[in-house]
Amino acid sequence: MVEQTRFGTAGVPPAFRLLKAKMHDVPSLLREEGLNAFEYQAVRWGAQPQIAQRDAEKLGDEAKKHDVRLSVHGSYFINLAGKDDVISASKERIIAGAVAADWMGAQVLVFHTGFYGKLEKSYAFKSCLNALKEVSQTIAGMNLKVKLGPETMGRKFQVGSIDEIMIICQEIENVQLVVDWGHLHARDLGAFKKVDDVRAVAEKIESTLGSKVLQGMHCHFSKIEFSSQGERKHHPLDELRYGPEFELLAKVIVDFKMHPTLICETPLLDIDALKMKNMLQQASEGKTCDNPQQKLFF
Repeated sequence: MVEQTRFGTAGVPPAFRLLKAKMHDVPSLLREEGLNAFEYQAVRWGAQPQIAQRDAEKLGDEAKKHDVRLSVHGSYFINLAGKDDVISASKERIIAGAVAADWMGAQVLVFHTGFYGKLEKSYAFKSCLNALKEVSQTIAGMNLKVKLGPETMGRKFQVGSIDEIMIICQEIENVQLVVDWGHLHARDLGAFKKVDDVRAVAEKIESTLGSKVLQGMHCHFSKIEFSSQGERKHHPLDELRYGPEFELLAKVIVDFKMHPTLICETPLLDIDALKMKNMLQQASEGKTCDNPQQKLFF
């Protein structure tokens, strides 16, 4: 199970920056640590890729050489439920991310879909769905191989419940299921207190989208502080005040024979990614308990 599952970081770990590593050095450095996935952060991009094609291709070559699976997190400045000009600009930003992701050979472009704003939730979601259908058609026409990855979101005013993301997966071609477990925990104000809470989401995904989609999903994970409106701040795995506990997800990964790509989004990117890897190994050996208050140390 651990061998099939990929573990990596959302961006360049701080220690690599201290080494003054170049972007194309990141795959080899991650691999030396025992990690094999990397999510390039394109979160401040506009309508054009902000990486040169040759640099993107070099990163991709190094990732392939060291067997590190690449993904890209697209611009934060996307709202497919906004006014017409906002939707148009959002589409351009998604396409810019998809172009760069294709240069890198990345498998998925992760992005946030939009905001309900003053719209009815169903209307806002329909706006996002229609816009994404157009983006998917554009990307297909450009012969880009990367999959679109609308992400489950952590705030109540954001489009991105698990049900909404599953509908997108059903209705649009070339979409990768992206589940941020910390976001789902925060969106429902502490959803995952025991293994059965996580299992219920896995069962819903399996019954709606099938075992293959469930088993091969792209995931984000961190502990998350939340308010009445959902997500506030990401925290390290060892922060006892916040959830969810990774042991709960690890148990479900083993039970459902999943092999996801797991991207760590805590402040301790590579350190916590390796902890997650160790926790999953423990779960596969039957050493994880269902009580999230009983901490495992490795």
